Amino acid sequence: MSLRVSGQGGDCWSGSLSFSDLRYNAGVPKVLVVDDEESIVDLLSSYLRSEGFQVEVARDGPAALAKARSFRPDVVVLDIMLPGLDGIEVLRQLRTESPVYVVMLTAKSEETDKVVGLSVGADDYVTKPFSPRELTARLRALLRRGRGAAPEQAPVLSFRGLRIDSGRREVWMDEERVELTTLEFDLLYALASYPGRVLSREQLLDRVWGADYFGDDRVVDAHIKKLRAKLGDDAAQPRFIQTVRGIGYKFMAEPS
Repeated sequence: MSLRVSGQGGDCWSGSLSFSDLRYNAGVPKVLVVDDEESIVDLLSSYLRSEGFQVEVARDGPAALAKARSFRPDVVVLDIMLPGLDGIEVLRQLRTESPVYVVMLTAKSEETDKVVGLSVGADDYVTKPFSPRELTARLRALLRRGRGAAPEQAPVLSFRGLRIDSGRREVWMDEERVELTTLEFDLLYALASYPGRVLSREQLLDRVWGADYFGDDRVVDAHIKKLRAKLGDDAAQPRFIQTVRGIGYKFMAEPS
């Protein structure tokens, strides 16, 4: 069984719904659905509630920001094309206030929308038309990671000019703190845990996004680009993260 939702002017199909018996550490997971298409909002919110989520909705950018502040969701499903403020601007403002997980929705197929969303701080994206069942699986994969959960490895990794503290979830460069999102921190920690070793995109997806993630592996590239920018790392002459073409990435710094 699956449901499919189309973009503007498309049809919607419905089928039988099953209630998941999964439980999350934080209790009932809270999802904010932001879209200006009534058919999508109604169908998606109904499906998510049937799957055990607590759901609130918003239909424009300003309402999304207000609802995020009052509802304090665990994850936001955010459409790019919104009245008032577009989804990218909503995401930018959310990222200044909260590490909440964000999954972008877009009716556009252009790579630009996906790359911009990921570079601004989205954790994942889904292109319309999409299956609510697939979206729900992606939400659960994010939530199972546990926001802010530290990897079960050495609490502090120290390199020349860089310190990564998993207990405090802090990164310091030359005594200046670097502000990272949850995924950016986990991605950096995964790479730095194996200095000098090449990790494929698939391995990074498994370690950071979870083994049940089944989205596009280019999400790794977008987050690496953002991570490099925050570390002041040059892809052409890397100090920390080297691209290994056709495979993945390697952490270059030597432990201190």
